[in-house]
Amino acid sequence: MRIAIPLTGGKLSAHFGHCQEFAIIDADPDAKTIGVRDDVTPPPHEPGLYPAWLAERGATHIIAGGMGQKAQELFARNKIAVVTGAPADDPEAIVGLFLRGRLVTGANGCDH
Repeated sequence: MRIAIPLTGGKLSAHFGHCQEFAIIDADPDAKTIGVRDDVTPPPHEPGLYPAWLAERGATHIIAGGMGQKAQELFARNKIAVVTGAPADDPEAIVGLFLRGRLVTGANGCDH
């Protein structure tokens, strides 16, 4: 499992399209352990670019604060599972909670 987390200032970005970088974290869902983290700077944001770009990097999941419906559909087409409404926290903390089924999500902060 490779989980992408959009970051701004080292924490989860409220809207993935405006992030400064992505943390891509390898995780073992069976052992519930976190492996290697790779922080990567994305290309300039253009609608529809990030789903394919993250798929090329092997992402299987994205955990975001807010994300529009069209972006969610594009991630699904790229076989990347989407979780929205995640809190602005450290990527490892978010992934750890997600792996244990304890990630509390709120409203999707994006309406487009």
